[in-house]
Amino acid sequence: MSANMEKIAIIDLGSNTARLVLVNVFEGGFFVVFDEMKETVRLGQDMEIDGFLRPSRIEQTKKTLLMFRRFCDSNGIEKILAYATAAVRRAKNQKSFLEEVSVTCGIKLKVLTSEEEGEFTYTGVINSMDVPKGVIMDMGGGSTQFVYYNRKNILAQTTLPFGTVTLTDLFKGSGLAPEEKAEKIEEFVKEAIEDVPWLNDVDPDVQLIGVGGSFRNLGKISRRLKRYPLDVAHNYPIEASEFNSIYDTIKVLPIDRTMKIKGLSSGRADIFPSALSAMKAVLDVAKFDHMTVSGCGLREGAMFKYAVPSVNEKPISDVLGYSLQTLVVHFNLNEAHAKHVTDLSMQLFKQLKVLHKLPRMYFRVLRVAAMLHDAGSCIKYYDHPRHSAYVIMNSSIYGISQKDIVMAAFVASAHKHGEPWEGFARYKSMLTDEDVAAVYKLGVILKIAESFDRSMSGIVTGINCDVLGDSVIMQTTSLGDCSLEIQDALTCRNQFRQAYGKTVEIL
Repeated sequence: MSANMEKIAIIDLGSNTARLVLVNVFEGGFFVVFDEMKETVRLGQDMEIDGFLRPSRIEQTKKTLLMFRRFCDSNGIEKILAYATAAVRRAKNQKSFLEEVSVTCGIKLKVLTSEEEGEFTYTGVINSMDVPKGVIMDMGGGSTQFVYYNRKNILAQTTLPFGTVTLTDLFKGSGLAPEEKAEKIEEFVKEAIEDVPWLNDVDPDVQLIGVGGSFRNLGKISRRLKRYPLDVAHNYPIEASEFNSIYDTIKVLPIDRTMKIKGLSSGRADIFPSALSAMKAVLDVAKFDHMTVSGCGLREGAMFKYAVPSVNEKPISDVLGYSLQTLVVHFNLNEAHAKHVTDLSMQLFKQLKVLHKLPRMYFRVLRVAAMLHDAGSCIKYYDHPRHSAYVIMNSSIYGISQKDIVMAAFVASAHKHGEPWEGFARYKSMLTDEDVAAVYKLGVILKIAESFDRSMSGIVTGINCDVLGDSVIMQTTSLGDCSLEIQDALTCRNQFRQAYGKTVEIL
């Protein structure tokens, strides 16, 4: 382990689940999760009776936290940041519980107020998604939090005193059929929302962002149903119409049938229907036409607050740039080369605009592909463009849509030969014809840009393109002899003609 890296752990003790994440924090404010554990502890179960945490639930939680503690010790963790939320916050026996955990597990739990919890979740979302106006709905086991923000400022915040576990408990022994129970929960949640004036009057361009295990499970079910080719939780969009058809299917099922749903985790099957009913109430009242699942929430918020203390004052301004830089550090890439290839790619994108006519949104795709084009070398140098595609699709890249990540992956796979790896076919269902054509055009741009820094010495500094009839003349500006660079760039003449319909000359 390098001297400039620190290992920390984050514990998030919720009403349903206890989670542990182990994190490498690098110099410069970058972090990467390297292990995690979770256990269903149901700490908030049956609390509705008298407001006390149940002894059996306390024992289960202590057992889990002790296991977490041992795991941290064996991994050489230097600091544990442990947070407790709704169940412990409301518990009448909170003080004795915190003392027991401190004595038996050696873990000091900080009980977050509902405002602090909302602030942590907001920090996790705002630094990992590029959604200018949003309502974050963070649904835990014992409470549901809403944070309304615009342009990186929190406008309003509300906590409702129920979550997936408490809603399930409240309607447990009602003797109602599953569908009737679902309607009752919907009504119950709608009534609670009616007391939140801002939630009934949200601007039409505000998006709903879902945080928590129930939203992640919903995303997983949706991807299975759609045969969606990418299995990534973060930034996954679900249309309201699709949500309604999933909800209509699940709300009529008895519990033993719910257990068998593909994509639903076994520790959540009994509480999932109540979660869907609550989501349905929010979609209906606030008239959202879709929701986006966030894979980042309270735990990531805690990581950002620790590793990048400036986020406590203001969020990261370039979410995508920060997350690309994190991966450059994590994969130990040649940063000067990655940045130079990105710069040359951007120059070529602008110079060839008259030919490719691609809108500016593809600029971001090219930026990701250029910065991470060599990421696959961490697997093996040979065939690394293909490995880079895999790495890009499966890394945490924030501030960009899943569709754009897939395009970037295949643009990166083209940096050796000028055309994407044949595995591309499997993902075409996510893309339009224009997107597919763009991948080929951008792939050629990246190939030429990478060739122009073939010796990794920054020798080619600028490019000027002239379109003359059927050919494109590229004039390079360089600091010396760049014959190696030009020779390498010319190996994709055929791909250039296929993508752009013209021949290319490089001087």
